[in-house]
Amino acid sequence: MKTASDEITYVPADVLQRFVEEVFVQVGTPPDDARICAEVLLASDRRGIESHGVGRLRVYYERIRAGVQIVETEMEIVKETETTALVDGHHGMGAVIAHRSMRLAMDKARQYGVGS
Repeated sequence: MKTASDEITYVPADVLQRFVEEVFVQVGTPPDDARICAEVLLASDRRGIESHGVGRLRVYYERIRAGVQIVETEMEIVKETETTALVDGHHGMGAVIAHRSMRLAMDKARQYGVGS
């Protein structure tokens, strides 16, 4: 006997992307940061890593509502050299911190030939 939980519903990725972005925006995440967060969650699902995919949206929502997760990511560079940087995301959105940190590392690599 089939139950409602046995049924699978397919949602087009672009529709899901917009929904996840809108959830983040509605809880106060800046739109550009909401886009990054949604892209990361969907990319995880596309790679088959469902433990870090859209299923985590509820966890983020609950953490944000509880004040544990900060929606406006203020990343601080604590220590920096020409080729390295130690950053503190101050409990901001992890996907945004990772995105900005990677961009910083890529800029350093481009300028100095190495970055970490």
